[in-house]
Amino acid sequence: MAAYEKRRAAAAPVPAGGSGLPEPGRAAPGGGGPAEGSAAEFLLRAGVTAMVREALLKVLEARPAEPVSFLAEYFERLVLAEAAAEPPGPPQRLARALWYVCLAHHSHRTAFDSNTGAAYEVLGCGGRRRAAGVDGRLYSELLRRICQRGAAPAEAAAELLRRVRCRDHEAVPFDVFRYGVLTCCVLLEFAAKADALFAVLGAGDSADSRLCQAVLRALEDALGAGHGPRPGRYLEAGSRLGPDRLALAMDQALQERKMGSSMSREEFLSKATALFIAKVKPVE
Repeated sequence: MAAYEKRRAAAAPVPAGGSGLPEPGRAAPGGGGPAEGSAAEFLLRAGVTAMVREALLKVLEARPAEPVSFLAEYFERLVLAEAAAEPPGPPQRLARALWYVCLAHHSHRTAFDSNTGAAYEVLGCGGRRRAAGVDGRLYSELLRRICQRGAAPAEAAAELLRRVRCRDHEAVPFDVFRYGVLTCCVLLEFAAKADALFAVLGAGDSADSRLCQAVLRALEDALGAGHGPRPGRYLEAGSRLGPDRLALAMDQALQERKMGSSMSREEFLSKATALFIAKVKPVE
């Protein structure tokens, strides 16, 4: 019996005042002030709720193949942007705008348009000595940075920038801004597809020039037969340039009696991207 009473005494609840935890409404030890509210209120005050909501919206808009990796990169870039020591001048705004336009693939039109609009707003923030709006200098620099992210030949990127650029002092409307950003993104993908196509034609960094010329002619025909809005329609050339059409063009080229020289990967990419650049409508 005595042992039972001892166990009851040991299991008796400890009063709130002696538990070491502050009672509701009382100050926490160390002068931390009144106890915090609910977990939801804490997350709301800290800005976590809005941050996570925006991240989830980005995932739903972009619908990436690997959502977890997408979120990891999203939060990593967010932390790096907030931890940047440089003042909120043009370099920081350009980095932020580049981050936005690279969040979603241009084929996801809703997400791409939303991110492009966010980039436009970031670059258009006015300062003490600068009126709000995106000028040609920032616009051209953003396009240059986009082109640097891919494997497009330097001369192709330079020619494209000449076609879609604006003067440094000009105000760039959003439709022109979106056209330039989209065109640069499509150029990078077009160059990547051309590089993959060259890998099929030969081994290493060279291929039979007869095959390369035949494929380039077929690619030019496919580009000229496009329908729909520019410049995204030019990527449809890959679907029209199917295996049967390629095989026919390559077979006809190999049936030629003359011996063919070799063509380098750089030359093939340069000629392929030149076909794309020729179709880009210059900004007026």
